[in-house]
Amino acid sequence: MPQHTVRIWDLPTRLFHWLLAGSIVGLVVTAKVGGNAMVWHFRLGYVVLALVAFRLVWGLVGGRWSRFASFVPTPARLLNYLRGNARPQDKAGHNPLGALSVLALLGVTAAQVSSGLFTDDEIAFAGPLTRFVSGEIVSQFTTYHKEVGQYLLLGLVALHLLAIVFYALVRKERIISPMVQGDKQLPEAVPPSRDSLGTRALAVALAGACAALAWWVSSLGS
Repeated sequence: MPQHTVRIWDLPTRLFHWLLAGSIVGLVVTAKVGGNAMVWHFRLGYVVLALVAFRLVWGLVGGRWSRFASFVPTPARLLNYLRGNARPQDKAGHNPLGALSVLALLGVTAAQVSSGLFTDDEIAFAGPLTRFVSGEIVSQFTTYHKEVGQYLLLGLVALHLLAIVFYALVRKERIISPMVQGDKQLPEAVPPSRDSLGTRALAVALAGACAALAWWVSSLGS
């Protein structure tokens, strides 16, 4: 069967993916090390805040297969996929199950980084928004951040990695390679994602705005 080479993941989406993965690893390491490493824990937290904000906007204006409209599944689409009636589009970007995983990861990551803005270790480090809320609320956010959110996030990351292994070994589908080079080999042609200089310039502008937002939030604790 002839294969079609299609640009699925635009460069901004790929950079977001790998920067987020690296930042999460860094956050876990710095949290476990503690002490002065917490300075980098907060810095990486602001990086993740900017990345999540960027992805939410890029999900509206980015390349075709990066847009939420292309992969957020309806109940009917999810049911058909589970019954084995996958559409060509389900093999292009995120399939319906993968889409649920992506949405869960984004949601839990956003909750984790947001709660971190309100945490206080009562020793040397406090989030920039702690001074705007009561001590009781700070305590609740701190408990969530340390005892609930991090384990939810780690569990979803582990599930994500297991899914990659499953699709590679059982379904013989390459998932990592397209997220590196952008193109995917598909049995049927589908519309490609836009990945032009103009698209990338827009992504740079949006990334700058999201970085400025994260910097502004960090400055509120001064």
